[in-house]
Amino acid sequence: MENLILDDQHQSRQLNYAGFWIRVGAYLIDCVVLMIGQILLFIPSGVGMESLLNLGIESESLPTSFWISYFALVAFGILYFVLMESSKYQGTLGKLAFGLKVGNEDGTQISFSKALGRYFAKIVSALILLIGFIMVAFDKKKQGLHDKMANTIVYTKN
Repeated sequence: MENLILDDQHQSRQLNYAGFWIRVGAYLIDCVVLMIGQILLFIPSGVGMESLLNLGIESESLPTSFWISYFALVAFGILYFVLMESSKYQGTLGKLAFGLKVGNEDGTQISFSKALGRYFAKIVSALILLIGFIMVAFDKKKQGLHDKMANTIVYTKN
């Protein structure tokens, strides 16, 4: 689906809304980036993989370094999405690999606070059996629930 908008110089430009599968592909790349970040955060902490995989482990017996690494990982994930999507690049490494951008409904760069709100709105999209994400496949602007909540679009620029 296409959308014509006016840029800062009042010239018309065309935005193509990014569909479901290309966004899934971009997210898979982001998962690899976040996994590399996870490895880099957990290796220096000295937390062995056996303690991470042992689901029966008591939380009191986990070393402090585990919890520091865990919260650092959560912060890294949040900051990765929020900083990249609110930057001049308007997208994460996965989105950039596919030529996608996150923007306001007119395609302009979003603010840090809007990107942060969009990130936390993704939790709502996930909590309702991922329906908030699946909406992308059926919406005319290809917006998920999190995009609608944050008034954002994901698009490719021609």
